[in-house]
Amino acid sequence: MEDKDIVALYWARSEEAIRATAAKYGAYCRAIIRRLLGDGRDSEECLNDTWLGAWNAMPPQRPLRLPPFLGRIARNTALDRYDYNTAQCRGALPAVLEELGECVSGTPLEETLDLRALGEAISDYLDTVSPAARRAFLRRYWYGDSLEDIARRYGYTTSKVKSLLHRTRKGLREHLTREGYAL
Repeated sequence: MEDKDIVALYWARSEEAIRATAAKYGAYCRAIIRRLLGDGRDSEECLNDTWLGAWNAMPPQRPLRLPPFLGRIARNTALDRYDYNTAQCRGALPAVLEELGECVSGTPLEETLDLRALGEAISDYLDTVSPAARRAFLRRYWYGDSLEDIARRYGYTTSKVKSLLHRTRKGLREHLTREGYAL
């Protein structure tokens, strides 16, 4: 089934929309959630919450590209579940988020930054880096891929991936500082 047909089913409020979405994008969303939470009951609950999130978002939204739309819902659902699960021990952030934290750490972002403007600043910076650096950055910090997975996917060594990510984070930090973000 085509994505536009799936979106039309959501707009028609047909339950078939959820079945079609799960059939076409279940593995994609499950992979995003699993990378953030691991395998288990939380992952399955987040996947179901992803379908509910899509149901609640359409209408009024009519996504032009369904995979990133669903990926964002899945990722945010998994991050919310992670926050809930680790509420008692805030210091146990995964290494992936700690790495990126050196670029955007400080006072809680929700209190000091317009997150939309921050996202645009990060996107603007990523437009200036090499395609290899951009792909590695997105695979690591959006999809939560391991260094080894990124290296295997693009035919790099793990050392090259580490180096790409380090230079990209350093450049991002400098870019955000120039944009006026206090880090």
